[in-house]
Amino acid sequence: MTQPLPWEKNAAVPVPPAPEPVPLDAYTAPAAPEPELVPLDIYDASAPAPKPAKPLVDIDSLNPAQREAVLTTEGPLLVLAGAGSGKTRVLTFRIAHMLGDLGVKPWQVLAITFTNKAAAEMRERLAALIPSGTRGMWVCTFHAMCVRMLREDADLLDYTGQFTIYDDDDSKRMVRDIMQALGIEQKQFPINMIRSKISSAKNAMIGPEDMLKSADSPNDKKAAQVYLELERRLRAANAMDFDDLLVRALELLRTRPEVLDKYQERFRYISVDEYQDTNHVQYEIANLLAAKYQNLMVVGDDDQSIYSWRGADITNILDFEQDFKNCKTVKLEQNYRSTGHILSAANAVVRHNSQRKDKRLFTAEGDGEKIQAFQASDERDEGRWIAGEIEKLHAKGTSYDDIAVFYRTNAQSRILEDMFLRAGVPYKIVGGTRFFDRAEIRDVMAYLKMIVNPADEMSVKRVINTPRRGIGSTSIQKIEQLARDNRCSFFRACEIATAETGMFSAKVRNGLSSFVALVREGRRMDGELKDVVEMIVDKTGLLQAFRAEGTMESESRAENIQEFLGVAAEFEETHEDIEGTLESLEELRAAGVADVPSVAESESVVVSAPASEPGPSAPASSFEALVALVTPRAPIRSIA
Repeated sequence: MTQPLPWEKNAAVPVPPAPEPVPLDAYTAPAAPEPELVPLDIYDASAPAPKPAKPLVDIDSLNPAQREAVLTTEGPLLVLAGAGSGKTRVLTFRIAHMLGDLGVKPWQVLAITFTNKAAAEMRERLAALIPSGTRGMWVCTFHAMCVRMLREDADLLDYTGQFTIYDDDDSKRMVRDIMQALGIEQKQFPINMIRSKISSAKNAMIGPEDMLKSADSPNDKKAAQVYLELERRLRAANAMDFDDLLVRALELLRTRPEVLDKYQERFRYISVDEYQDTNHVQYEIANLLAAKYQNLMVVGDDDQSIYSWRGADITNILDFEQDFKNCKTVKLEQNYRSTGHILSAANAVVRHNSQRKDKRLFTAEGDGEKIQAFQASDERDEGRWIAGEIEKLHAKGTSYDDIAVFYRTNAQSRILEDMFLRAGVPYKIVGGTRFFDRAEIRDVMAYLKMIVNPADEMSVKRVINTPRRGIGSTSIQKIEQLARDNRCSFFRACEIATAETGMFSAKVRNGLSSFVALVREGRRMDGELKDVVEMIVDKTGLLQAFRAEGTMESESRAENIQEFLGVAAEFEETHEDIEGTLESLEELRAAGVADVPSVAESESVVVSAPASEPGPSAPASSFEALVALVTPRAPIRSIA
């Protein structure tokens, strides 16, 4: 039964801070008179400098709202920090003010950041602001904080302090082993879907037994079964995954009052950055730690909440004032990054959000240039216009390196890439992969190339077990040997193997049979190009497999495949004369017109499909032309 939260008992009466305690933590400091008292869980540093006579922090350099947040050091504080409003400056100045001007000890301060990079940046800024150093202060992510707590007191949860932390790959391998042991087919129940459901349950603090009881679908039931066995194996291995680090730390604080009291006494001043992106477990941990002294500062922006898909709960920041009745709220609305017109446009968009705190960003930088809007008739018209605007800017002296194009989903890059190539605009995809280089698109292309030419060994091998058909590396090696023995292609060996009852298990033979049947059926298909491609993609099961995973990444991959289907439809509309297109392609390639900046000369344009093996006739020439046009890389499409 869940214990009542400490702050719910007496939240209205803040407890006054006790005088200078010795911190009780993993590396307990020996009793000693002040000012020599320093906890021993900290790295070596120079001795503290004498307290300065004048304020350490230049408060006058802050705007009024920033100053108010920095000077509010006692009690709960909600800082709503708009984009570009200087929230990191406020966080560091506030801590520096407490340490340098108010006599707060570094080890009494806990600063929780969203990423390791943000933590490192905050440490650097604090080191520059505080000459005496920050010995003993915890500046870390939630996960890093929980690891430190668990290393000290894991024995109270029946772990040892030397527990292993499983990374994402370790966890995935264990889940895969469990699914195999339980006879759960990954084709029917994708591993990413199973892992996503288990992670969601953990972050909602739902145990495997409760998840199994409430399971109302086959997917939920299978996930709960895996979850139950996963918990058993993790315990047996004295190991935790990333989700466990948070859940076990919360369990430790909830069930062990002495541990909770230890950290409440130590961390009297707590700040949490990017609070809008915290999940329920992180919310509970922060509130438990701050329950005694109520000195919790949270910083965030409900308008920038983007991680709901992985458990972030925007109500954590929206309800903060209800959780802490005596909370003070400060809005950082002055933007130092953008001009007035940009902010006006942003304000006009976000004010329609249904869940948000009222705020309006402004700037002292002036209005700047007006925002230009272009209403395109379709995505191709949009891409042409963008490419044209870039060329205009470049002609006026703007470097390509100084121009950026943002788009919402990965699939949208395809049209933009196409238009840039047509216009001769060099580009690179930042934080992603070019459309025709994405794994799922290469998989689709491998299927199409294989159907046009079953002798294409590399394409056959790429997709023989994609999506999973139970054909592993050992089976592939046997097929390769069979091909050598019979002096035939790899695909022909697959056909032979389906009749070899003694070579493979029934599961592998069934997988091979379905794969061979897919290729044969694809080679018999006829009709409109887009329809043929769509039928082939449907028969592969790729789209169904990605959608079954139920993750953001898998949905993005499915969107990319859907976008590729648009490539086929578009191609048929714009290439009525297939033979002429192929001739033109060859001519342009020979003339060098089809070349694209930064693409190696060795990446030549494929203008015809390789000769196919004897058998049923291949799809129509339009199908072959499509394969030829998009096979090497996206640059091929620039000449169409």
